[in-house]
Amino acid sequence: MTGPEDRLELHYGDPEAEARMRALSSPLRLRVLRLCAFESRTNKELAELLGVNPGTMLHHVRTLVQTGYLAAEPERTGAQGAREVPYRATGLSWRTSMPGGSPVLVETFLQQIQGVPDDELDVTWMGLKVNAAHKEEFGRRLYELVNEFKERGPDADGDTYSFFSAFHPDDNPPAAR
Repeated sequence: MTGPEDRLELHYGDPEAEARMRALSSPLRLRVLRLCAFESRTNKELAELLGVNPGTMLHHVRTLVQTGYLAAEPERTGAQGAREVPYRATGLSWRTSMPGGSPVLVETFLQQIQGVPDDELDVTWMGLKVNAAHKEEFGRRLYELVNEFKERGPDADGDTYSFFSAFHPDDNPPAAR
């Protein structure tokens, strides 16, 4: 099982790390990774699904391939006889910890839920008041649960869902009682 100690920490000053940070700084690229998590998709398919120009999409796909987040699979012949290259997410993004990446994840989440009917969106928001040990336990157990499901791999008969969670200090805590 992958744990926090297996995370790939990216730091400024390292050219390879900075290239990876740039690759993950785009909500569009994060959505590409999500779309390629369970099935291979071509540049054309990705462009159609995300409503962007295929040339623009090719730039994003190449960036993700060059930084190890996407991998090209063997070429295939498309419906019109054209050469197609399908791409699949490598899973590296799951292990990557990026400084300053949270706003991009929030923006990606907001884009992902646009148009999702209210009755299909289950959102939970709660406040906690915990000591340092319980904060560590909460974060560890949440990570273990999410990672357990990720490591299982996709269910052959499953539907796709997204999960988003944010755990942060409350800058406006309620008055102490």
